[in-house]
Amino acid sequence: MLETNPSALTIADSLDEDLKSDRIRGPLHGIPFLIKDNIATKDDMETTAGSHILIGARPGYDAPAVAKLREAGAVILGKANLSAWAKFGPGDVPSGWSPRGGNTFGAVCENMRPGGSSSGSAVAVALGLCFASLGNDVSH
Repeated sequence: MLETNPSALTIADSLDEDLKSDRIRGPLHGIPFLIKDNIATKDDMETTAGSHILIGARPGYDAPAVAKLREAGAVILGKANLSAWAKFGPGDVPSGWSPRGGNTFGAVCENMRPGGSSSGSAVAVALGLCFASLGNDVSH
């Protein structure tokens, strides 16, 4: 995980209180999700695409998929590592490596490299760090 949402515990506590009062916000009420670091979130987390150039970038809006997750009651735990710029653009960026997050290693073997730009999202789920993680495909 690149970054933890500093509001995640407060949001989860609020959702727990809602459950005590038989209020359910949606079908994903309280389910923990990670978001790939090239997907915008409107909170106190950065959206950097794994790049040092974008450190400090906070878009001020949720990507439509993130907005729908929140509406359904999901708790956004944090941002997942990825291949820098989601492997989009020139150069040969290794799968699962970004300047911000370093190497993403596989869940089974220490030296295993997971494939694809959403490797941080996949490994987080495989390790049980979250119930689900949102990745994306930016193939060109």
